[in-house]
Amino acid sequence: MKITTTTIPDVLVIEPRVFADGRGFFFESYNEREFIQATGVAAKFVQDNHSRSIKNTLRGLHYQIRQPQGKLVRVVAGEVFDVVVDLRRNSPTFGKWEGHRLSAESKNMLWIPAGLAHGFAVLSESAEFLYKTTDYWAPQHERTLLWNDPDLAIAWPLAGEPILAAKDRAGKRLSEAEVFD
Repeated sequence: MKITTTTIPDVLVIEPRVFADGRGFFFESYNEREFIQATGVAAKFVQDNHSRSIKNTLRGLHYQIRQPQGKLVRVVAGEVFDVVVDLRRNSPTFGKWEGHRLSAESKNMLWIPAGLAHGFAVLSESAEFLYKTTDYWAPQHERTLLWNDPDLAIAWPLAGEPILAAKDRAGKRLSEAEVFD
């Protein structure tokens, strides 16, 4: 596996080794020993999630203020624009965002440490998104950062207005949001 560091500390792009031939392909999507060796992250994953969304759906930007989750994310069908926002007040990149295209074709994954808000917009006709988390979903601690906060100015590559859940429409701006110390 190939690891690429990003502009936000501890966020990593993971490119798996893919073995392809005329029959198709094979790759290990997760191997604890290799993940720790390559990333230095000894994450204990406790939950796997799978979502399917149609084109122009935007999910996020979500985080849990208590029981924060580290996430290992990937796309198994289609393509998304995946975004993280650093909410760790003591981080040199606090309040900064970065986005990565993830697709079933590339098979790349993204490691997102706890303390960041996360979301994605579907670029293909539909997309299936898988992610492993380091803590359980705790709806009472879930928070949503406003996807179009003008202070963040995230450059979402959307075709018109996104399809949003009510909680995503009601997200808070960074200036009003609960953040991590």
